[in-house]
Parts: sequence; structure tokens; C-alpha cells
Amino acid sequence: MGIRIYKLADELGMESKELIEILDDLDIDVSSHMSTIDEETAKLVKEMVAENSVSEDDLVEEDNLDITEETEETEEIEETDDEQINFIEYEGSMTVKELAIELDIQPNTLISELISEGIMATINQELNQDTIEAIAEDYGYEVKDVSVEEEEGIYNLVNDFDDQEEDLELRPPVVTVMGHVDHGKTTLLDAIRESNVIADEAGGITQHIGAYQVDINDKKITFLDTPGHAAFTSMRARGAQATDIAILVVAADDGIMPQTVEAINHAQAAGVEIIVAINKIDKPDAQPERVKQELTEYGLVTEEWGGDTICVPVSALQKQNLDELLEMILLSAEMEELKANPNRPANGVIIEAELDKGRGTVATCLVKNGTLKIGDSIVVGSTHGRVRAMINDRGDRVKQAGPATPVEVLGLSEVPDAGDLLEVLEDDQSTRAIAARRKDYEKNEKLKNKINVNLDNLYSHIQEGEIKELNIVIKADVQGSVEAMRETLADLSTDEVKVNVIHGGVGAITETDVMLASASQAIIIGFSVRPGLKAKRAADKEKIDIRTYRVIYKAVEDVKKAMEGLLDPEFKEVILGEAEVRDTFSVPDVGTVAGCYVKSGKVNRNANIRLIRDGKIIKEGEISSLKRFKDDAKEVAEGYECGIGIEDYDDIKIGDVMEIYDYEEIARTL
Repeated sequence: MGIRIYKLADELGMESKELIEILDDLDIDVSSHMSTIDEETAKLVKEMVAENSVSEDDLVEEDNLDITEETEETEEIEETDDEQINFIEYEGSMTVKELAIELDIQPNTLISELISEGIMATINQELNQDTIEAIAEDYGYEVKDVSVEEEEGIYNLVNDFDDQEEDLELRPPVVTVMGHVDHGKTTLLDAIRESNVIADEAGGITQHIGAYQVDINDKKITFLDTPGHAAFTSMRARGAQATDIAILVVAADDGIMPQTVEAINHAQAAGVEIIVAINKIDKPDAQPERVKQELTEYGLVTEEWGGDTICVPVSALQKQNLDELLEMILLSAEMEELKANPNRPANGVIIEAELDKGRGTVATCLVKNGTLKIGDSIVVGSTHGRVRAMINDRGDRVKQAGPATPVEVLGLSEVPDAGDLLEVLEDDQSTRAIAARRKDYEKNEKLKNKINVNLDNLYSHIQEGEIKELNIVIKADVQGSVEAMRETLADLSTDEVKVNVIHGGVGAITETDVMLASASQAIIIGFSVRPGLKAKRAADKEKIDIRTYRVIYKAVEDVKKAMEGLLDPEFKEVILGEAEVRDTFSVPDVGTVAGCYVKSGKVNRNANIRLIRDGKIIKEGEISSLKRFKDDAKEVAEGYECGIGIEDYDDIKIGDVMEIYDYEEIARTL
């Protein structure tokens, strides 16, 4: 009979990793802490360890003395080097006064030098980068623009420094359970939780906060409730690597399924160790060997087959082999040597956050390093606050939380995003300043990356992958038309792009509709309604596409063609002007003529006209007559009065609005 590496390491009072290194030196091939060696080899190793223990202690003491002396010499050299080089750090630009202070000279002296260089500068004038570098070089300084670096790492930790090895202590491993739906992830978590709750809880864990700790053999393991594979990756994309070990749950009666493959890919991309829990082994049709065979197709070869992936057959329902699974987690954590420094300002990652009616902003935080305490000033993403209260996974209020401990934190000013990094800083002023800078950065990025969508360029955006859904705001004259348009447009959704009606309402297109479309990157479709003057100006300013139709199928056809890339806008409607009806006159043999005041643009005799009453289109047609006083006119400009007749239409009332428009032929650009 052989003995496993981790058991022999326990007997010798050393870590599995050290024992594996000794065996490697002896040319004994072992793949991991789960490998076995024969009794004779084990005896040889025990004798070697016993002989070398005394001499190694002496060597360590000598080495420590040498290292201390070398460190002191290196520090002295570094200090000397730093004294020789003078740096000036600035953000973007500096004023003459600020540069003078940095150079330790009088502003007047600096102004004189600038004038001699041909630069007429005042004390508060900003200097560009080239000028700052030239002046600083004359005084023996080097300059550095830190604004670029700040933008690149704006969401990184502010005080991100490496801890000294002697300050580090072992911390609990953080474990995420992943796998296919219905393979028993939740049942397994519940079984582990019920088997390992602290004795004084009696009723088990009373408060669910998305993460919790269990005790086994006087050691702790932190479990994160399954965040979903997409959330797992999005947190990783934000630089929030919260997980040390991933438990992949696979049902013995079902095998590898699509979400299992997805979970494997996400865990491998994150670079975390995978432990496979083959669940439901108590079922009569369980086939754990088939599962192991399928795992090899995805690069996961079990240890008994010569690989390095730990596989533990379990039954969450019957609570079989749970202790072995937990022991494997602790062994993997021991091999990885997970350490943190509890005696430093804390930093961590947000697992989830919400706005609670009674408690305000509540964020579940996993402390990664340091110790989080009541009263600490914290910054989280673009929000900040002070820790007012902390609640652990059992619902108890705590005063501090160490590394790898999950707690609910109360006291933030706003709700942060999952994956945001939490960091403790020296005071509220610092946290507020950093949060404000990050907010400004977010605002600028939104403006920079904003995509203005219209039916002309929709297909090109789809092809470039910039748009996954087309947002539409619908306005119509009656509610029935809104519903008909909503249903018909929703049916146009494809695999590439989803049509999403974000708002539908009755009445004219207003400025509010335009602002909604701008915020949602939407287009506006009007059915038998028109935009008001303010709405038009807002649309021009925000570059929002407004399309108006009288027939539903025409609107649907245009949207469909735009999605397929077939829209060919040979003619585009151009609004020439707008006139208000202030009086009406009945002229024999001619009909009703409207006395109008041209409010904007111009009225052209050969253009088309649209009569609008209370925001609704009453009539579209041609101008039959245009007069200025008694004379015929070809064109009447803004600010003048005129008489307008509509071809074959007399129902004109005081207060109506006449919209003058024409069609312009344009070449399509994609």
C-alpha cells in the first residue's frame, strides 16, 4: 500500500508543495498532492527530512543576515539615485504661477524668461507641454504628465502596493460553484451550509447576503453564491478577480451540458483552479466514469487517469462525500498558498448591491486584503461613503472584517455596480475627490462613445457590431395605432438585432420624447402626428432621427429595409418653413385663403404644405396660391405676413399651423 503526498506532508509537518519539491530533487515523478508513493520511498524521505532539519535552520539564519545587509545597501543606493533626479508631476497643463512654485522661483522671474523666449504670458496663463518641458529642463527638472496614466488606471486601487512577505498571513480560499442548470448547484451549497454552520446558530444561516463562510477542521472556506457565468466574466473584466477555486458541478446521470462547457471556458479564461464535483451519484442511472471521459474533451483529465484535475463523486441530497470535497478545497488552497495582509487599509470587491427602503444603499463586499472597520472612509467605483455598519453572513453586526470575509456594508452614497473595487482611504475628502473624478470620466466616455442611430446608417452599425438592439419611440394620433405599430415592429426582431419599443404614446412628438430617444440611442417614429418647433430644434441638436408616416406598412417597410441594409433614401423630406394662421378669408371662385405669419424659414410657392391642428396632421397637399398683399409671390421669408391657399381644401381655422416642406434627392452613404 502506498501513501498520498498530502498525508505524508501532514506527518512531516510541512506543506505538500515543499514535499513535492523534495521528491522532484530525488527524481521521483509526482503530479500533485493527490499522487501516491510507496512505503520505502516515504521512509527515505522521512530520514532525509530528519537529518536536514538542524543544518537548514543554521543556513536560514546566515541567509537572513546576508539579505538584511544587501537590502540596506540597495536602499542607500536607491535613495542616492532619487536625490539626483528631480521630477515635476502635472495634469494636462500648468499655469505660470504653478510652474514657478514647483521650480521654487518667483513668478516674475519666470514671466521674464518666457518673454525673452517670445512668449507673452501672464501669471495665470496656462502653458502647454512643450513649454513646461523646455523651462523645467533649464532648471534640471524632468516633467511627467500624470493625467494620461490616471485615465488608463482610473478604476484601479489608489494605494496599490506590494506587502512585505513577513506581513502576509494565510487567508481562507474563495470558492465559486458553477455548472449547468438542474445539476444540483444550489442543493450542494445548501448541503455544505447546513453541515458546517457554527453551533450557536441553531436555525442555520438566517440572512442570505450572496456569500458566506463555513468552518471545517478549524479552517474557513468562503463560498460565493453562483453569480451566473456572465456575471463571473464581467467581474473579471473589471479587474475584480474574486475567486480562487471554481467548483464545477456535473450531474452523474446527465453528463456535460452546454452550460457546463460555458462554465469550463469561463473558469479556464479566469485562470482559476477547477475541482469537479460529480453530483447525484446516489441515482440508479448515475455514470460517473462517463462524466470523467467527457471531461477529457475539454482538457480536464482526472488524477486517477494521469491528469491534475481533482474529481470528487458526491451526493448533495444524501450528503455523501461532502467532507472529502471540502478537504480537497483546503488542500488546493494550501498548494496555492493564499495569503493576505490583515494589518493594512482594506480593499475588496463588490459582489452585489441594492437600494433598501429602510437601510439605504446595501453592498455585499468581499474583503480581499486588509481589515475593513466601522468608520472607514471608502471609495467604490464612482461612489463613496463611510462604513456605518457591517453585517456578516449570519445576520450579526460586526466591527471589522478581515481578508476573504464577506460582509454587507452600509453607508455608501449611491448603489455601486457588481465587480466595483472597494478601497479604504485616509479621509472623506480623498474618497469624494476620487469618486468625482471617476464620475467625470464616465460622463466624458459616454459622450465620446455615443452612437446616433438613424435608418440611413442603421445597417452599417449592425454590421460593425455596435448595435445589438434598435430602440424606437412611437407616437401616434390614437392608442390603437400605437399598439398596432408596437406589435408589428416587434415582429421584425432578428438574431442580429432586436427591435425594442421603449415608449409609445398618443399626441404630438415633444421635446421630452427627443430627450428620451437621445438617452436611449433611439429613433422616433410618428404616425399621423408631427414634432413641435421645440422638438425639432432639440432633435437637430441631439442628432435624433424623426420619421413620420401616414401608413403603418410604410413605416414597417422602412425599418425592415434599414435592418437588411436595403434602405435607399433617394428623396428626403426637408422642412422649409412654418407659418401660423392668424385669420381666414373667403374668396369667391377661389375658396378659403389663410392670412398667415411666417414664424420660421420661408414659404415657397412650389413646395408642399401640411396643415397641423393640435399636433395632428389634418391635411397634406399643394399650395394653390401665395400672395403678399395683393401681388402673387414666389417666396415669403420669415417674419413677414402672406396669404396662403391650399389646393382643394377650405377647412382652415385660426390657430392652425402650416408646415411647408419639399423633397430633396440625396445620395446614400453607408
